[in-house]
Amino acid sequence: MKRIYLDNAATTPLDPVVLEEMLPLMREQFGNPSSIHGHGRVVRSAIEKARKKVAELLNTSPSEIFFTSGGTEADNTAIRNTVLAKGIKHIITSPLEHHAVLHTAEHLEKEGLAKVSLVELDSKGYVDYAHLEELLRTNEPSLISLMHGNNEIGNLLDLDRVGQLATEYKALFHSDTVQTMGHYKHDLQQLKTNFIVGAAHKFHGPKGVGFLYMQAGTKIPPFIHGGAQERNMRGGTENVYGIVGLAKALEIAYAEMAEHQQHIQGLKTHMIARLKEAIPEIGFNGNPETSEQSLYTVLNVSFPPTADSEMLLFNLDIEGISASGGSACSSGSDVGSHVLRALKADPSRPSARFSFSKYTTKEEIDTVVEKLSVIMGVEKVS
Repeated sequence: MKRIYLDNAATTPLDPVVLEEMLPLMREQFGNPSSIHGHGRVVRSAIEKARKKVAELLNTSPSEIFFTSGGTEADNTAIRNTVLAKGIKHIITSPLEHHAVLHTAEHLEKEGLAKVSLVELDSKGYVDYAHLEELLRTNEPSLISLMHGNNEIGNLLDLDRVGQLATEYKALFHSDTVQTMGHYKHDLQQLKTNFIVGAAHKFHGPKGVGFLYMQAGTKIPPFIHGGAQERNMRGGTENVYGIVGLAKALEIAYAEMAEHQQHIQGLKTHMIARLKEAIPEIGFNGNPETSEQSLYTVLNVSFPPTADSEMLLFNLDIEGISASGGSACSSGSDVGSHVLRALKADPSRPSARFSFSKYTTKEEIDTVVEKLSVIMGVEKVS
């Protein structure tokens, strides 16, 4: 049985072209980039070439790109060290954020280093911008941390609007852009953000590598100490082949973005239509039918209650279909989705997140809908 992979919001398959770009750094170019001899200089050059490429794609300076182990480290670095270095005593975030943001903010509050305010949301899970402005107006200078694209339900944030508010109220603005990096263009000369982040494995690059964009002038101390790497911003020998793979994956993503967006949005729209035809009382979490306000890569489906609702993902797996019940970082946990709880989703209705990539096919979508109709006790659709 050939398995169908629809969990690309958790991680994407490595592009073979990216692997080919990485292999020389694994086989021949093995020097330590901090070494001053020839072996080291070759590798140092590869890192800086990758940094320049990432900066070029994001329309910013290479000096503002810092490589990390992934999005979680980048988020932690931006949030925690901004509070420690900038005297920020107030963090504004939302209950729908990734735990890399929420747990970091909560930890800072427990330490007595900052107060955390959660911005109100509408019934679909979108930020109430009027309440955000009220929180900015009635509190001391703040750090705003709001994700660009929600990893579970796909809602998109208006980065420009939040950036304008941050500027008006002299707040710092960090956005977890892990789900949108490589899928949407980010022009950092136009965006009014102090920090954004990326993780290579979300756009067909390798795992274990990401980056933090830190706007010039927004100086914070390192999160990891122990060396002068990344211009004294991150101690530790660089993940060289990961960094090179990240840059190549982002380059491919930008070159093929329009084509892939059309293909994947088409798959999402097709799956919504097929599910509506196949399963009575089907629903969706978030607002997936509004493409301008929803990630084209993510579809969170709310199914009608059944006797074995808790077995939905297990039954999908038996049928050879890989999907998620929510955030990948909560997989294997019986706690459930904090995002769906915050939206007051009906706990009797099982939910599944299906997320797509450039490798997903229409035939796979049709197969998944047919399998779902059987699992949910509905006659097989033609």
